[in-house]
Amino acid sequence: MPNYLFLVTSTREPDHLGNSEWLALRHTVGTYPMPEGDLRTLLDATMACTDLVLVTPVYWYSFPSSLKTYLDHWSAWLRVPGLGFKDAMARKRMHVITTSGDRAKAQPMFDSARLCAQFCGMAYGGELWGKGGPPNAVQSDAAAIAQAAQFFKTAG
Repeated sequence: MPNYLFLVTSTREPDHLGNSEWLALRHTVGTYPMPEGDLRTLLDATMACTDLVLVTPVYWYSFPSSLKTYLDHWSAWLRVPGLGFKDAMARKRMHVITTSGDRAKAQPMFDSARLCAQFCGMAYGGELWGKGGPPNAVQSDAAAIAQAAQFFKTAG
């Protein structure tokens, strides 16, 4: 006899189901309240910046869960009445700075970041990648160090 475990991993508020959940359950629509506490501080900093720089290692070809959770909050912030999140984001630029053992394995994460920026109408300032792995490995990556010196001058 099958025994299914549904892991609903959305950051949506209770009783607000997204499209993925609807496939297994039922969908409701609605708005989200203005966040409070630390999440409000993060939202305010996001709204105030001109350039959003994602500084992140590559974990399993993607973002670490903390960055993914931050991006998931965008779904709620898009639906806070009067906030104008998407319009505000369209006036910003996104950049990604990362290290990994292999540049090609970082590509799925870069693609995700670029698509997030594109969805919000943000300019994409590009990627700065360095050879990572053991502690301090990037310090011997001359190409990454040279690119870092020019990254914000030439990005976008």
